[in-house]
Amino acid sequence: MSHWFSYPNIDPIAFRIGPVAVHWYGLSYLFGFICVFLWMNRPAGRRRLGLTSDQIQDFLVYALVGVLVGGRTGFLIADWITKHNFADYAAHPLKFIAIWEGGMAFHGALVGVILAILLFLRKHPGLTFGILGDEVVPLLSIGIFTTRLVNFINDELPGKLCNPDHPYCVTFPAYPDGPRYPSQIFEAILDILTLPVILLVYRSRPPDGVVAWTWFTIYGITRSVAEIWREPGFTVLGLDGGQFVAVVQIFIGIAMIAYSYRRGVRTTTRMENAPA
Repeated sequence: MSHWFSYPNIDPIAFRIGPVAVHWYGLSYLFGFICVFLWMNRPAGRRRLGLTSDQIQDFLVYALVGVLVGGRTGFLIADWITKHNFADYAAHPLKFIAIWEGGMAFHGALVGVILAILLFLRKHPGLTFGILGDEVVPLLSIGIFTTRLVNFINDELPGKLCNPDHPYCVTFPAYPDGPRYPSQIFEAILDILTLPVILLVYRSRPPDGVVAWTWFTIYGITRSVAEIWREPGFTVLGLDGGQFVAVVQIFIGIAMIAYSYRRGVRTTTRMENAPA
């Protein structure tokens, strides 16, 4: 059976600057943060946020720390649950922070960013979670899309074993036990399809928080679907770990969308530091 494509064997290192290796993984994160900054820093975004460009950059530092700490912590917890390998980490403490080897959990990063938002809001009275969240999420799908492509490049997070007769199956070098679903590609496609939906919701100018919680809900749906093909790490109530969290995410998102509409508050311009 001929397959549509084979694993491309792309070097995880994009380029080197002297002794420093720059990985595609890091570039995908950088690209995502640039997209978020450009959206938030446009004049309409700054007016709604009531923040200067420097303050938006300050927020992104908070968000970056949240992503790194939350994402790594989530990965470590999942790794310990599935592999029971805490002793290995204790024997090699550098592994706790070895994000250059991969190993970031999306939902851990999401929790980290939410905590970062709450901390940032304490410095800016009057700026609400709904307003800030609405301006963070519109282009977030682009960064997630590129990161899933890098997961494929890095030969990580493979899908389940699949029927070799399926032309879209791939044999991953690190998993030579048979063809697997390219679940990273499937998830990347689902993520990028979220983009036009969120932009349409944003253009409708809904109450504060609706855009953010709509993205939150849709990601829960797409992640639940993507988990059908992903290799499960551990199960909870008959669902694999990622799918269980995604289902919970859907219910939270729907409840918060309803709450945001019920409040009915729409902020167009927040006066503090609003640019002319």
